Amino acid sequence: MDILKMVDRKDVDERYTWNLSHIFKNKEEMLKQVDEVKNLTEKFIKKFDCVYEDKKTVKDALELYSEILEKAFLSLDYVSLNVETDYNNGENYKLLAEVDNVLSDQMAKISFFKIRLLNTDEKVLKELKEDEKYGSFIERALEDKPYVLSEETEKAIAKMTPLNSFYSIYNAIKLQDMVFPDFEANGEKKSLSYNLYEGTYEGSNDTEIRRNSYKEFYKVLEAHKNSTAAAYLGECQKMKVLSELRGYDSVFDFLLHDQRVDRELYNRQLDVIMEELSPIMREYAKILKRNHNLDKITYMDLKVDPITGFEREITVEESKDLIKEGLEVLGEEYGEMLEEAFNDRWIDFVNNHGKSTGAFCASPYGTNSFVLINWTGTMTEAMTLAHELGHAGQGKYTNENCNILDTDLSLYLVEAPSTANELIMGRELLKKAKSEDEKKYLKGQIIARTYYHNFVTHFIEGYYQREVLKLIDEGKSFTADDLSEIFLDTLKKFWGDDVELTKGAELTWMRQPHYYMGLYPYTYSAGLTIGTQVAKLIEKDPANAKNWIEVLKTGGKLKPLDYAKAAGVDISTDEPLRDTIKYIGSLVEALE
Repeated sequence: MDILKMVDRKDVDERYTWNLSHIFKNKEEMLKQVDEVKNLTEKFIKKFDCVYEDKKTVKDALELYSEILEKAFLSLDYVSLNVETDYNNGENYKLLAEVDNVLSDQMAKISFFKIRLLNTDEKVLKELKEDEKYGSFIERALEDKPYVLSEETEKAIAKMTPLNSFYSIYNAIKLQDMVFPDFEANGEKKSLSYNLYEGTYEGSNDTEIRRNSYKEFYKVLEAHKNSTAAAYLGECQKMKVLSELRGYDSVFDFLLHDQRVDRELYNRQLDVIMEELSPIMREYAKILKRNHNLDKITYMDLKVDPITGFEREITVEESKDLIKEGLEVLGEEYGEMLEEAFNDRWIDFVNNHGKSTGAFCASPYGTNSFVLINWTGTMTEAMTLAHELGHAGQGKYTNENCNILDTDLSLYLVEAPSTANELIMGRELLKKAKSEDEKKYLKGQIIARTYYHNFVTHFIEGYYQREVLKLIDEGKSFTADDLSEIFLDTLKKFWGDDVELTKGAELTWMRQPHYYMGLYPYTYSAGLTIGTQVAKLIEKDPANAKNWIEVLKTGGKLKPLDYAKAAGVDISTDEPLRDTIKYIGSLVEALE
């Protein structure tokens, strides 16, 4: 069957779907593990609901606590990944809510553990900080100590988790309630959906398809703007309440604490890009206008290929060879992981109704990674897949070399392994280009895919998000129209008068789920700043790839500054960021 065709989930070709039996054989096996989590929770309460007086007691508690987390997260991942491929499946949707509720209840029951741990004698904690297995977890726990509340309050917050699912509401609006009409282009009708627009039409080099689909797509978004804004307001208010409960000065400090970075790194990323990248991308927009013979360059046109003539459809099988060849420098073991990802069905390629938009990678502890993608058969999609397999590589090395308590990479860093993959692969393709025109095309793809997506699209979202959260910090509220005005102002500041901001552009805030994941949008450019420098180091000396693999093995043990330093990048200064922007400028110049 044609995997590019939009169908119902029951009609997809199984060969191009992920195989969740790598986690559990079936629902019944998963539910047995949920029961096991409940039993282990009761065991934990009986054994460790006490005062911890020695190192052995704490380590025994950490062992059992880790086991509970591993089993709970695997169960939740299994049901949530099933939902991500088909939000129209009501049974899976209900199962997710039920399992989430049970597991949140278990986590609430043992929420006392962190407080008891932090109240342990300082001498014992000092010894534990030196422990090879648990030292970094203890260090992070001590960083949290000023913001940890009473046992009853922590338990209440944990029990409220399933009730604060504004992200689920957002997805229900986006993936279940939005229905898109057909549109007409070049004298024929075409189907429209969220995935078809974002994956195919938005970047189409056919101006009539691109612009006509845009108009119909944004009409549907307009009809759902108020419910989407209400869901986001709930998320923002939740974050503000939690920041105040825990004693943070602002919602920004609350969200950055988990990233283990301060406001200086956060603001630098947003302010420097707005100031220095904006002029470069305005020149890029002029190149798009000229190369596509457009009457004017509009917001509808910014995702087209800057250079055309080398486009070709690429199959899933061809992408495998392309990615393996492009990432060969990362070593034999990395190549074996890529082979396994394709052969053992880690990847869900198919397009079906109700499937989550975009692409992501989940790396459950104790099993392999799972990559969701909506395959379009283009070079752009191959780069996206290389990106997601970068997350899979990071997950592989982290899970193999860290205990589950050290697997959470700082959000500031999480896009570094993925974007580094895109650039390593892109640079390899450039080396093998057969002509100057092909090189120019590939440079255009690196800008249009890697840098536009992460240093423009997500940056603008991050800049807009900062303005919204400023309102929340001041105790103010917002409506859908307020959000549209803020987003439009951000677009105007970045594009100036060089790009016509067509009606609908202001509603683009509705398209991004990352706002429900803390301060995520800005971290794309932060990760790509590190990824750019790592790719340059590896190109300069392939032996640096081994060092990068060793850094990936550290998981969440290191703070961002130390992680980047270990990779050979000094983010204590703005030099890597400014150098990355200069590199983008050189790519744009190459298109002239």
